[in-house]
Amino acid sequence: MAKSKSAESDVVRILNKILEMELAGVVRYTHYSFMVFGHARIPIVSWLRSEATKSMAHAQKAGEIITLLGEHPSLSIGPLLETHKHGIDEILRESLGHERATLELYRELLKVSEGKSVMLEEYARELIYEEELDAGAVDKMLRAPGAVAAFSA
Repeated sequence: MAKSKSAESDVVRILNKILEMELAGVVRYTHYSFMVFGHARIPIVSWLRSEATKSMAHAQKAGEIITLLGEHPSLSIGPLLETHKHGIDEILRESLGHERATLELYRELLKVSEGKSVMLEEYARELIYEEELDAGAVDKMLRAPGAVAAFSA
């Protein structure tokens, strides 16, 4: 990366926030998977645990890039909201909020790395793509059966 000290520190700051948010996703999705009850439990638990696995892979990728840049990855975990509301709709709404917040961090990374590092640009674009698909999947799950329009909270 063609580096100015300020640009490099912005990149590392954003990457550490991404790492923290993705680790929070691991905890969040795992917790949610414990709290699902009812006749649709098995596929929902499976999906939530799959999301936890994806979050872990994303966290690992962010940490690897941070160390590739010669910096130290954060040991913190992003915000963990516990509303004690464990209905599927509430879990999905919280998940959508988390996905959107994480997506914004990837967009911020793309903005600060554009024209400076192809590796970081491609990484950010790849994860923006994945996070947009994930947010879209949650959005679809929140829609009433037969609804075509995007979910609005």
